[in-house]
Amino acid sequence: MAADLWTSVVSLAGVALGGGLTALAQRSAERVEERRQTIATTESRRAEQIAVLKEFVSCAQAAERAAYRRPDPWGDDEDGWMTQTGPVMTALWTASANVTLLCDEALRGPVTTYGHALNAAVWRDIGDVEVNEHLEEAKTAFMNEARASLAGP
Repeated sequence: MAADLWTSVVSLAGVALGGGLTALAQRSAERVEERRQTIATTESRRAEQIAVLKEFVSCAQAAERAAYRRPDPWGDDEDGWMTQTGPVMTALWTASANVTLLCDEALRGPVTTYGHALNAAVWRDIGDVEVNEHLEEAKTAFMNEARASLAGP
């Protein structure tokens, strides 16, 4: 009878140990999957942020080119400059909004400041200052903050 009791106790202990190890392994696998999903989400978000920053930089360059091409003096739509520049500036402001929406909050100020500087350069609200000189500070601040934002914590 004692042997039957010991067999039952050992059997029960084996079942309990096996169940405990299975639960531990399952929880460990769940943690690994959670970490994998977190990493995948972070990488996807970073790729999205890089894409909107690239788009903004591309639109900023198009706006800068428009500022350099602006006829002086200008009046009517000379050589289609205004017709071509309107969509360029719309794309810039759309790209700026995308950066504000999808990127780090710290980029909001620099992207807005750079956009306003580009807008002033395009419409020549900069007096006798050269376009590149007018844009340099805002462009540098934006690029530095974008770089810091992409570097992460």
